Amino acid sequence: MKKLIPALILACFFISSGKTDKINDITQYVNPFIGTGGHGHTFPGAVVPFGMVQLSPDTRTQGWDACSGYYTEDTSILGFSHRHLSGTGMTDFADVLFTPFSGKLQLENGNLKEYYPLNFSHKNEKASAGFYTVNFDNGIKASMTASTRAGFHEYKFPSEEAGIIIDLHHNLNNQKVLESSIEIISDTEIRGMRLTEGWSKRDYVYFHAKFNKPFKVELYKDNKIVSGKQLKAAHIKAVLYFENPKEVKAKVGISPVDERGALQNLDAEIPHWDFDKTQKQATALWKNQLEKIKIEGGTQEQKTIFYTGLYHAFIHPSTYSDTDKRYRGQDLKIHTLDSGTYYTVFSLWDTYRAQMPLIDLIAPSKTNEFINSLLIKYQQGGLLPMWDLAANYTGTMIGAHSTSLIADAYTKNIRGYDTELAYKAMMRSIPYDTTGVKVNHPAIWEWLMTKGKKYNEEMGFIPADKDVIFATSRGLEYAYNDWALAQVAKDMGKTEDYKWLSERGMRYKKYYDKATGFMRALDSNGKFIGPFNPSFSDHMNSPYCEGNAWQWTWFVPQDVNGLIDLMGGKVSFEEKLDALFNTTAKLEGADASADISGLIGQYAHGNEPSHHIIYFYNYINKPFKTQELADKIMKEQYRNAPDGLSGNEDCGQMSSWYILNAIGFYQVAPGDPTYTISRPLFDKVTIDLERGKKLIVKTINNAPENKYVESVTLNGKILNSLFFKHDQIASGGELVFKMTSKIVKK
Repeated sequence: MKKLIPALILACFFISSGKTDKINDITQYVNPFIGTGGHGHTFPGAVVPFGMVQLSPDTRTQGWDACSGYYTEDTSILGFSHRHLSGTGMTDFADVLFTPFSGKLQLENGNLKEYYPLNFSHKNEKASAGFYTVNFDNGIKASMTASTRAGFHEYKFPSEEAGIIIDLHHNLNNQKVLESSIEIISDTEIRGMRLTEGWSKRDYVYFHAKFNKPFKVELYKDNKIVSGKQLKAAHIKAVLYFENPKEVKAKVGISPVDERGALQNLDAEIPHWDFDKTQKQATALWKNQLEKIKIEGGTQEQKTIFYTGLYHAFIHPSTYSDTDKRYRGQDLKIHTLDSGTYYTVFSLWDTYRAQMPLIDLIAPSKTNEFINSLLIKYQQGGLLPMWDLAANYTGTMIGAHSTSLIADAYTKNIRGYDTELAYKAMMRSIPYDTTGVKVNHPAIWEWLMTKGKKYNEEMGFIPADKDVIFATSRGLEYAYNDWALAQVAKDMGKTEDYKWLSERGMRYKKYYDKATGFMRALDSNGKFIGPFNPSFSDHMNSPYCEGNAWQWTWFVPQDVNGLIDLMGGKVSFEEKLDALFNTTAKLEGADASADISGLIGQYAHGNEPSHHIIYFYNYINKPFKTQELADKIMKEQYRNAPDGLSGNEDCGQMSSWYILNAIGFYQVAPGDPTYTISRPLFDKVTIDLERGKKLIVKTINNAPENKYVESVTLNGKILNSLFFKHDQIASGGELVFKMTSKIVKK
């Protein structure tokens, strides 16, 4: 049981900023504090949809719950940095920390202290879409808002002695600063850069800051004061002192390209000193984005969870090109776009499942932009990324889910990119071949071009006795990826490729052990490795990635009917599926992955490999079980509270699952443009589909106790199946659910 936060503290988390009138504003339902506790790993700071800047407080620098820089159990803030990751399980960014101070700075043995944490109470902290503010215990008030590529700070000081520390050495979880610089341009402007090695092995960030009041400055290297107006080193800070610092404003542009790009971004997006205007513009951007889905009915709690989820779904991927179209490419060189926007932060192992399908539905033009960014990365780096971060191949996670994203868009007829280039890029992801691939750190090969690919080519499966971590999970995911690409090959008329890929897509069967009823690890001779315990999990020494055999046995989204046959038919399949949800929730193993969370039996909703499983009941005509589980998960594993997510948000995936289910349907296998029926929550949902089209989803007899679907009509016709195609709703229409409190067996 996660630690509960007192109701009085929770109440402050969804109070509006007071800066704008939110009576009729959909952004009133956004609570950026959801996910900042438990292990949600979200941040509460200021960001606009898909923005380059995420200006947010940092409360800690070490540990797994430092991934976003902020954790709700902390009671002090180290400062405000300009980039953050939303809901990941890894740590990076936290660039260019601004820490306000009041009074004289205290030195330690003549040296500047490493941090000057500011104590605060959550009751004095507020956040809304595009805005964050806090009143510190010492009387300083700090407020933040943002545009796409710039952050806007506003500080109100209680004393005449006050200033701001700009810290370029600040980092999370021992991220290494390789190089940084600060240059004083005038008594109101400062610029600089830093190059870090962390999760992204070479991450360049440039900044240009302007202040509304003149300052005096001291520069520090290794916390020792130095003279001059320019400083280059790995551990540097600037301390700015302001005269009459009653209200100090700072505008900070950032760029992955150079200082000129940072300045141009700042001047283009925030040319004025009106903080309220920038905040209203940020709120307007969120309002426009969130209004793509309008809901009617539901409780205040459900609306808050829904729109906060939609907010989280639109934070990443992040803009990575400047206003002049320049960007840092996958080869770490500077390039210029002909048109559009270039993006980074692709958490594809997570987001291909629900976040990307959600965007496909409501913003296919954005999907095209994302795919074009991925194809540029392929052209410059030689390979589609697995987890792209700041123009770096991180090599994190498994599978080849750029293929999942692109193939799914293609099969939905979303094709605003070079389809032949996309096909070539997806095919390139299959072989173990390092030719032409450019990575900026040798260790990435262990993940990016794994031995698993080589064995999959040579042996037709991935043995777990060949020092291949997560061998069984890799084999299952490659089978799904190859199947997804086969659907594209079929449509393109590439018959031989289609046959070859289709065979590979069925290789999941090699891992299934009929004696135990689980997907298991194989040795080099194709024999199952024992001893075997399906509840066993070892975080970094297991054939299963962030899971165990209970969860991974069901990773066959591409061929559910084939899995049913493999398990002996619908009756035994249902018995096995029931066992998953009803067995003990205890995990075995001293180093079980912390990602295995949100357990219902051994189903783990807090992590992505389980997200499609509840819909398997629809394939055996037991939809009431899908609906019961969807209802249970939405009620119990999503709450309007800091610990309101049962696992990492993972760049929008956890929330996107909720959004699609609350609307009433879910896509089991991206690459097959088919949705299946879930359990809708709201009386009416109106979805803007671009080009003026709308999809309206109505729910008749909607009530908490009416969790079963009695019937469904699509455009006035009875839907005689639990499934329907993307093209049946992509141009708009009306989907109507009739609900009942009684189990409907059909």
